[in-house]
This record gives sequence, C-alpha cells and structure tokens, in this order.
Amino acid sequence: MSARELAFGSPWRRPGGCHWATWSGLALVVLFLLFPFPVHSQVFVVGSENSVGRLPAFHPTNVELPQERLTEQTRQQLIRLFTAEQGFAARPFPRGSKGVTLQANDKLSPDQEKYAKMLYGKGLAVGAGERIAITRLKIAGKRIVFDLNGGPDHKHKWLRHVQIGMSRTATMPIVKDDAVPSAGARITLEFRDYVPEMTGQQLRDLLAPLIDFSLKSPVQAYTDTLPPELRDAILAHHVLVGMDRRMVLASLGRPERKIRETQPDGLLYEEWLYGKPPDPMQFVRLRGDRVVRMEIAAVGKDPVVRDQDETGGYFSVNPGREVSYGDASPTQAGRPSQMPTLRNPGEAAPPGAELPVNFPKEKPGTGNSSRKE
Repeated sequence: MSARELAFGSPWRRPGGCHWATWSGLALVVLFLLFPFPVHSQVFVVGSENSVGRLPAFHPTNVELPQERLTEQTRQQLIRLFTAEQGFAARPFPRGSKGVTLQANDKLSPDQEKYAKMLYGKGLAVGAGERIAITRLKIAGKRIVFDLNGGPDHKHKWLRHVQIGMSRTATMPIVKDDAVPSAGARITLEFRDYVPEMTGQQLRDLLAPLIDFSLKSPVQAYTDTLPPELRDAILAHHVLVGMDRRMVLASLGRPERKIRETQPDGLLYEEWLYGKPPDPMQFVRLRGDRVVRMEIAAVGKDPVVRDQDETGGYFSVNPGREVSYGDASPTQAGRPSQMPTLRNPGEAAPPGAELPVNFPKEKPGTGNSSRKE
C-alpha cells in the first residue's frame, strides 16, 4: 500500500483507474462555476501605518546634570539600584538588538514614522502601560544600555550550538538552555561626550519619556499613555464606540457573558454583557478588536444605542485599503490589474522576467490514468 493510501485510505477506482475523489472534485468545481454563491468574510486592514495605532507624543526632558564624569563608585551604585528595578512602559517598545536610543534631554531615535515601521516589522516586545523590569544595565563610553524583560538577545548566542563528546552520537552541549528566543526590549541612553555624575533620581527623570517608575496601578499606568478624553472615559468606567478590547477591559473589567453571532451580512461579531436586572444592562458589541456598537438598557426606559465612532478617529490615522476574500478587482478602482510580485514598488523587472512559463509537454501514455501508485 502506498503512502497516499495510508494517508487518505484505499481509493475508489473506476475501471479506467481514475479516482472517485477526482471526479467528485471536478463536479464540485463545475457546480461552483455554474451556480456561484455569495461569499461573506470579515474585512481586515493591512499596512504598517495603521497596525500599531497612534504612538504617544514624545516630550524631551530638561534635567540639569553635573559637568564631572561618572565615578566608579557612582557607576556601581547605579547598577545595583536599577538592576531588577520595575516600572511601566510609557510607550510600546519593539523587538530587536538595536532597540531605541534616547538622547539625554534631547530627541528619541528613530522618529515616529520609523518607530511605527519598526514595531510593525520587528514585532512588539512591551506594550504601552505594561509592567517592565530592568534585567541588565551596562555603562560604557557615553551610553547606558538597559535590557528590559530579559533583553532582545538570547543568552549564550553561539555556545549553545557547540557540543563536545567522544563520538558523533555521544555529544553534549557546552551550555544547556532552552531554544526559546528572547522577546525583551532594549533602551540606549546616550550623552553628548561622556556619562556625567548623577543620582538615581536624575537617571529616572531622564528615562521618564520611556519608563514611568512611579507607584501606580496597572490601569492607571495604561491610561496615562492614552489621550485625555480616552483616559477620563476609562477611569469613569465609560465605554466609547471605537475602543479596543484592552480599553473595555480596563474600563469595565471582564464581562459576565459573551455571545458570538453572525449578522445577516455574514460578518461575525461578539457581544459582551455587563450588569444584571434591575440594574442597567450594558451590551458592548465588538467586531474584530473594536467596539462598533454600545447599548445601555435600563428597566422602564428606552435603550440608548450608540454606533458612531466616539474616539475622534484615534485608531484611523492613516486608513489603509480594506481587503477581504472575494474583494473587487483592482481594475474597478481605476487602475490596471497587476500580477503579484516580490519586487519593491517602482523596481524594474530583470530581463526575461515577464516571459510566460513554458510547461513541459506530456508524452503519450504518461497521464494520470497510467501512473502507478
């Protein structure tokens, strides 16, 4: 018995040797072409511009620092003070060994646009408002490097690939550790000429645009990264149309019930229910990750329904093209249809790249009907 028979079971064959599954598959294709049926699917937005939302505004610090160079005693004190120190992320941090660079009392590198592309390309290591821990601190030259939540580099980067032993079958790695890659972040605090003498509080003030070391609750730390209108609404336990799931959880907590249904247009939504009669009931409808409808029903009163965006377009900074299964042809948008390609926009095709593919001609007697399993 062949591997195909083991995987799919013994095939049903006609006298000519053709599989029953082949004929049934062809019949389904013919029915689909003759009697097309509408296809419904959820719409999602693709693009680096709108995948991370709006980043918090950056405000440089103005901390007065001494002119003296950092002494060895102060260096050791800062390392002991900040190693294992915890705080809250004032903005999302991307993955990657490069991380982000903060110029002391100056700008943040990269800028907002490149920062968003970095989050989209490298991935998210720490979200805004999440608790972080400084797991490593290194002071060298004119820089102070902070590794957050384990840092972006795997420990023993090359030693874990080296094995020793008496034979090829009996070897042991020099360093035993898991193969799970590190998913932490990195912050580099850079000074103009050298690291000056400073106190622990001065270093905290310099890191204030990135890390908040004050004592806060997780909800308060998260809301401080949002615009004032969204922060006030969450602290007042008020849900706005356009919020995401994290905002709803920060505002009302976990729902008492969840209902998932499909609308007549074929789109799937999720309804979160809060409250019990005779208290007012709140019905929060989410589609994807956003609140699209909010309904408050009280006993003896007409329900209040809101279905318009109330966040001021907070998550629609640069709306991208909506893509769905069965999307309209690009020619309908007034532009010619183009074949899929891996080239960058505007990149010229190499010579011969647009030539048609010539498939080899099948020889007589070598079709599927005479192929041996």
